Amino acid sequence: MESREIFIGANVDEAIAAGLTALGLPREQVQVEVLDEGSPGFLGLGARPARVRVVPLAPPEPVVPPEPEVAVTTAVVEPSPEEEPGLEDVARAVVIELLERMGIAAEVRTRHAEPETEGEIPPLILDVQGEAAESLIGRRGETLAAFQHVVRLMVGRRLTGRFNLVVDVNGYKRQRERSLRRLARRMAEKAVRTGRTVRLEPMPAYERRIVHLALRDHPDVTTESIGEGRRRRVTIIPRR
Repeated sequence: MESREIFIGANVDEAIAAGLTALGLPREQVQVEVLDEGSPGFLGLGARPARVRVVPLAPPEPVVPPEPEVAVTTAVVEPSPEEEPGLEDVARAVVIELLERMGIAAEVRTRHAEPETEGEIPPLILDVQGEAAESLIGRRGETLAAFQHVVRLMVGRRLTGRFNLVVDVNGYKRQRERSLRRLARRMAEKAVRTGRTVRLEPMPAYERRIVHLALRDHPDVTTESIGEGRRRRVTIIPRR
């Protein structure tokens, strides 16, 4: 099954460059489909990043000429674990690399958040800060979600093992989380007061998770996600 990934950039060329970097392939070894050429907007308003799908082509079988046999003695030095870069260093380098390719001047700050549940890997938060970085958020955070996906893909190609990685822009996700928690409590009160199920607007997976966690220990309601794809939403159900 071939790998199909979607990449973003300030324009089509930069989106393609992000895809080539993530896949580690030259331009002639991929097929590119332009999904959205993007728009610079007017006076900085309404800007929309370009989106492309980059599909690796099947590489030709390499022809390796025979080499003359030469007796040599080599010393193999195994790198120690301390020499390997950690998640924070790799993730920060990936984000900076993508920002440079997109022509976005911004600062990248990192912090470790507390895990939401027992046994969960503590998430590493990379907060991209700067006025120019606002274009990375997009409508309801859709562009930011795509950017985070590219970062996770690139980091996953450079590191082994599981990791929990979140990319934020100017604290957008933190502010959005606070708003969602307030919304969850308010809608829970409505569900209890009316005795009817309350359906929230469709949300991406990470936002639905915030609502579920906010009401996880609520004594009078339960939550459930319904719907498919982009129409998937949280319902708040009063306990009978």
